[in-house]
Amino acid sequence: MINLNEKIPLVDLNDGNKMPVLGLGVYSICGDKLKRTLKSALDMGIRLIDTASFYQNEIEIGEFIRQAIRDGLIKREELFVITKIYPGAEMANPEKAIEGCLKRLNISYVDMMLLHHPDVNDIKAYLTMEKYVNKGLIHSLGLSNYYIKEIDPFIKKVNIKPALVQNEIHIYYQEKEVVPHIQNLGIVMQAWYPFGGRGYTNNILNDKTIVKLAQKYNKTPVQIILRWHLQRNVIAIPGSSNPYHIQENLQIFDFKLNDKDMAEIALLDKNEKHDWY
Repeated sequence: MINLNEKIPLVDLNDGNKMPVLGLGVYSICGDKLKRTLKSALDMGIRLIDTASFYQNEIEIGEFIRQAIRDGLIKREELFVITKIYPGAEMANPEKAIEGCLKRLNISYVDMMLLHHPDVNDIKAYLTMEKYVNKGLIHSLGLSNYYIKEIDPFIKKVNIKPALVQNEIHIYYQEKEVVPHIQNLGIVMQAWYPFGGRGYTNNILNDKTIVKLAQKYNKTPVQIILRWHLQRNVIAIPGSSNPYHIQENLQIFDFKLNDKDMAEIALLDKNEKHDWY
């Protein structure tokens, strides 16, 4: 359960660790733009960074974090860094993939590592990640793009229950069966594409119901949607390199959607998936 009364809310994971309910997704952000984005996010209070081997920016993230620690801007234990290993060659040789993530980031340990998608070698890869938990090099484990038919058999074959499942979730694809099913397993749900994803965000932010509620609460459509996610106990990692948008994402802890408005947003579900996985 998320305590939404805290200034910077954290959610309790099933392994005893805690993680922020909002973070920064950094897919497709790299170079100087990435470092400027990370600096803005850090200054505004973001403490969760979500990356992956597939994003090819782990080295830059690690460099930024080490410099920020040296500059006294942050302590390592105040950050929560997620990375992921990819299906195919990485999951076929998981030790090499995990070592690669740890080396590229070079920040002593990874707070959470996910399997990026289901794969024929996903059990093998996850069991290898468990060994790194036992070594203290990974603190929490999770999955991305797993649904009911994947999660149920998966958790019977591993020793450490996933602490997080990260899926596509937005107002047009609400996963009304998947979200409670996974939450009832004691696993936190996290939304990537909380605004529908590239090419769809504009339509979602201009949805008539969302715009009406934004006017009612004197908030932006982005803030209405993020608040809706959190009141479903779904945490989120909106991606942005725009400081204004990062700040906007954080201004959601001073209001609450009432039950009627939550129910109205629930009616917007179209079971409209915007990505293949």
